[in-house]
Amino acid sequence: MIFAVFLVSPSNVRTEQLEEAPELLERDGRLFSLRGGPRQPRATDRTWDPVAVYALDELTEEEFQELFEHHKKHVPELNLKY
Repeated sequence: MIFAVFLVSPSNVRTEQLEEAPELLERDGRLFSLRGGPRQPRATDRTWDPVAVYALDELTEEEFQELFEHHKKHVPELNLKY
């Protein structure tokens, strides 16, 4: 399985398990594009699933990076080493 992180806004992030990580996905009537991964995190004290990061397709790379940095505080998978 792939652990997918969906960055929606500064106040909204979703996660879910996916079987595969396509380039584009529709969720709740909105289009998300794959911005990173899926990548297998390095081993730590636990086993991690590969991680894929999605963001709204309309976001610029700069907007995506800002959301990514903001949500690193709340989503441990965004802080893993790869």
